[in-house]
Amino acid sequence: MTKARAVQLTEFGAAEVMQVATSDLAVPGPGEAQLRQTAIGFNYIDVYQRSGVYPLPLPTGLGFEAAGTVEAIGPGVASVKVGDRVAYMNAGVGAYADRRNVPADKLVVLPSEISDEAAATLLFKGMTAQYLIRRTHPVQAGELILVHSAAGGVGQILTRWAKALGATVVGTAGSAAKCAVARQAGCDIAIDYSRDDWVEALLAATGGRKARVVYDAVGKDTLLKSLDCTAPFGLVVSYGAASGPAPAISPDLLNKKGCLFLTRPSVFPHNADPATFRANAADLFAAIVAGKVKIDIGARFGLDDIAKAHQAAESRATTGAILITP
Repeated sequence: MTKARAVQLTEFGAAEVMQVATSDLAVPGPGEAQLRQTAIGFNYIDVYQRSGVYPLPLPTGLGFEAAGTVEAIGPGVASVKVGDRVAYMNAGVGAYADRRNVPADKLVVLPSEISDEAAATLLFKGMTAQYLIRRTHPVQAGELILVHSAAGGVGQILTRWAKALGATVVGTAGSAAKCAVARQAGCDIAIDYSRDDWVEALLAATGGRKARVVYDAVGKDTLLKSLDCTAPFGLVVSYGAASGPAPAISPDLLNKKGCLFLTRPSVFPHNADPATFRANAADLFAAIVAGKVKIDIGARFGLDDIAKAHQAAESRATTGAILITP
């Protein structure tokens, strides 16, 4: 029987609670494909789930995205075949593994131009950026947009893609060094949001112009101030909480700040059925091949060093994407 090594979580807590265990992997069942994984993506939601902020039933695996090769298929699978290079971002938690069985309808076949490493580090983040700038707010040429955490994985993708669409991009990041990374990713202006006066600095840099849309993945530390950076009738998109849960906002405050709109979307409902998922992935892949979207891999960790990967992310010591190798 095939053996699989995977991260297991039996309690919530610090990074050290994650353990790598070896177990037997059953043959794929109806509708399933068995993958030999070659590259695994890290996303900050993994930290929330490990720590219990977003609790999962225990025991559980962790991780949402990976790429690899199909080694076997179960009955009724027609969408992939043995030997296909594939990736996924929402096949149930458990991507932190060298092999696993996943529902075949959650897989997308990779074009030859997309490497396994690119897919594993780009799919979840890239599909997040895809719905944010294509559906939550279709970014138009000439618009001014604000991207928080512009030096991070999603932030860099949002910046590059929005620039390719003709937008002016203001980015924020948590240090001068990360602001430099944000500018390298294409930000026209980069502001250090660890400054107390970052809103004033931003408006001074833009000549008082505010953003048509603000993409906020920071949450607690930035959301209220994001309202002060948004143009009248503009949109604030709260899609993450890296600094902690976003504060509650009264509808009256949105009125006072300029009749603003506020939304809290997420990637999974935007890719809930296989046809939509694959169509959105094709849009992302086309953007990657065209050079509109890319990501820098800022750090690499082996599966046995998964605790170090989480610690690096939580300390905000990395820029770009974190790649995990089985």
